[in-house]
Amino acid sequence: MPFNDASHAMPDPELTGLQWRPATMADLDGWAGLIARTAAVEHPVWFEKRADLVHVLESSKNPPQMNTLLGFDTKGVPRAHGRITKNPGGDKATGMACVDPQWQQRGIGSAVLLWQEEQTRRRFDEDAAAGQTATPPRLRIQTEEQHEHQAKLLMGHGYGAVRWFNEMHRPLAGQLPDAPLPTGLELRTLDSSLFEPVRLAHNDAFRDHWGSEPRDEESWRFTIEEPTGRHDLSAVVIDGSTGAVAGYQLTSHDPQSAAERGFKEGYTELLGVRRAYRGRGIAQALLADAMRRYALAGMDVASLDVDSANPTGALQLYVGMGYAPVNRSMTWEKML
Repeated sequence: MPFNDASHAMPDPELTGLQWRPATMADLDGWAGLIARTAAVEHPVWFEKRADLVHVLESSKNPPQMNTLLGFDTKGVPRAHGRITKNPGGDKATGMACVDPQWQQRGIGSAVLLWQEEQTRRRFDEDAAAGQTATPPRLRIQTEEQHEHQAKLLMGHGYGAVRWFNEMHRPLAGQLPDAPLPTGLELRTLDSSLFEPVRLAHNDAFRDHWGSEPRDEESWRFTIEEPTGRHDLSAVVIDGSTGAVAGYQLTSHDPQSAAERGFKEGYTELLGVRRAYRGRGIAQALLADAMRRYALAGMDVASLDVDSANPTGALQLYVGMGYAPVNRSMTWEKML
């Protein structure tokens, strides 16, 4: 039967020293504070802010009462959290979690991970009951290479690293590349009239990318409305003869990250070129345009992440445009 809360397999309060329940809108400040406290010690490249958590709690595909978990101390302060996301009928769930640094090494991380696994099984069972999927349950979790304690936890629970990703930077000082578009293609700044055409183009462009699933209207709305998104620094390539979207790049800029990391970066969240338009220099033109936009906006660095085994040869493309790897992360996976 469908489940409607996160209470199943809830971590044991006696063993963890915390009281557990799903997250609510009333928890936003405390939840964001927990993540920020952890980030202040562990220094991740990126972490979720309050506005990101609002999107988590607004999701209809992943209702918070069954997909989020908060652990509170005796004073009501959140000390740990976990959550999963899964597309209905999708072949995997994705997990995110953290434990307050002052509460680590007490078995809490393991307790949250076991809850994530159980919730993942239940989500797959629910899909199977609805006839949406027959695939075995699978949980994926991403960590940064620098966080060895997270890798140790995951390996201890039977996870294996299945994919590596490189964060790449390209300094914007000095001469920037020039990569004009071929005749018949035009570049436009992203605006609301292009949101839906770009979504459809994204689903086409990422059909052959590892781990990618089509984005529906809700998940795309969260992408477009991402709090740090910068539409003025994002661009779309249009086929002048048909009006079709040939490619796009979506940019974000996080002022808080700039203060913490000591430089301002324009981050390419998504870069895609539809299959029918590949091999015509569109990706290079979008990146060159992005660099110019970033430089004019006062950014120091253009940055992005790339799958080290991307089938389109993206890593070589970025190196050719002057990007260099600065950090590495990995995706871990366990079949449940």
